[in-house]
Amino acid sequence: MAEKTVNLDDLVSLCKRRGFIFPGSDVYGGMAGTWDYGPLGVMLKRKIMQTWWKYWVEDREDMFGVDAAIIMNPKTWVASGHTATFSDPLVECGSCHGRFRADKIVDPKTGKNFDATVTKEQLNSDGAKCPTCGKTDWGEVRPFNMMFSTHVGAVLPEDIAESANDSKSKGSTAPESANAKKLVNNSTAYLRPETAQGIFTNYKNVVDTLYPDLPFGLAQQGKAFRNEISPRDFVFRSREFEQMEIEYFVNPETWEENFEKLLMSVHDFLENVIGLPASSLHEEEVAPEGRAHYSKRTIDMNFDYPIGSDEIMGIAYRTDFDLGNIARESGKKMEYRDKTTGKVFTPHVIEPSFGVERLIMAVLTTAYTEEEIPAKTESDTTESADFAQAKSSAKSETRIVLKLPENLAPYRFCVSPLLKNKPELVEKAKAVYAQLRKKYGNVTWDDSGNIGKRYRKQDEIGTPKCVVIDFDTLTDDTVTVRDRDTMEQTRVKIEEL
Repeated sequence: MAEKTVNLDDLVSLCKRRGFIFPGSDVYGGMAGTWDYGPLGVMLKRKIMQTWWKYWVEDREDMFGVDAAIIMNPKTWVASGHTATFSDPLVECGSCHGRFRADKIVDPKTGKNFDATVTKEQLNSDGAKCPTCGKTDWGEVRPFNMMFSTHVGAVLPEDIAESANDSKSKGSTAPESANAKKLVNNSTAYLRPETAQGIFTNYKNVVDTLYPDLPFGLAQQGKAFRNEISPRDFVFRSREFEQMEIEYFVNPETWEENFEKLLMSVHDFLENVIGLPASSLHEEEVAPEGRAHYSKRTIDMNFDYPIGSDEIMGIAYRTDFDLGNIARESGKKMEYRDKTTGKVFTPHVIEPSFGVERLIMAVLTTAYTEEEIPAKTESDTTESADFAQAKSSAKSETRIVLKLPENLAPYRFCVSPLLKNKPELVEKAKAVYAQLRKKYGNVTWDDSGNIGKRYRKQDEIGTPKCVVIDFDTLTDDTVTVRDRDTMEQTRVKIEEL
């Protein structure tokens, strides 16, 4: 069977057609950088997140979970450096006034993207063209902070307007203007741009209550928000997304050993638990100039997506950057007393960070398959003679199938009666369906169309096994079990399912 390489349009089309992922607010025309998960997408997403939690937290003795608030004290982002440095280079086209990330514009001289240090002069002198209008008329490159800001408490829109007017007029002596500015400044907060800081701010709470042995990790799953200049590539880069992060606290003297152990676990999780092919995963040792400001070592794990090889997760050695900054900003000690030696020190941190959406996209990319199969591969006893003859004259047909690992597939079984207009078959099929649903939970029912069309539908949503109740079932309690990947059909006793 010949297979076709997946492209992004194929993936997006399947996800919408089969109820995995929809554009956000689709009924109103959508909203850039946002996505909604349909029934099957929610099931896949939760299974991936539950699998991650089981592997990294429940199956280990050195990991503990936390669940921090999305809106945190603004001092959090001052201490972490986000307020000052969490920005992308923004540039505006002088012709169409479109705004873009400067480091995502293609340099016509090299065919590659400019780096983050690119200037207005370089863009114009190199003849870089606007992705929208095709002209070369660039303005200044400016830092654009990606945190979403909001106001917490009793702040009115007119307070914000008054504060803005006051700032433009270089200050005002009016009492109401000063009060408005104070209200706005004191109420400003941010939607968290990462889950990591919620872990760091709870480090002291966990040490004071559990006092776990070092090394130990704190894990969190949850929403994060970034006001991306150019959200793109389906769910790969969006403005609202979910992270699964671990902050692993270690003795500074053993960070290298623990870094390697966690890196090995990353490979094991991605390859053996999630089922991504090792040949599609590539370690990239990030050079010092490319690392985040807090990192002394970073490895990006890249995956071969339809959009090219790009980061699926990263693992970074953050030293004591975060705990040290929290100690300075809060005035509270972030130390740990070693239970054996009694030595007191501030732990260093290794951070494996996963993006849920990028993991979903990798799983779908790996699973998506288009196969050219013989037209008569599977018979359908309900077809008309004319249709069967027409199909038999065709040389081949295209089958789209999601070859999801069984532990991640939304449904484990699909149960169907061979004919939905035969009450005795429907009744028996309903009984089998109830039995399997009670045993496994994730079982679906389908009696639409003919059996061949049902098979194709279940192939596209990744159901590993289709169970068909036919007339033989009524006499010998066996069913036809059809395998998704091989399309082979076998007779199996109901009690053996």
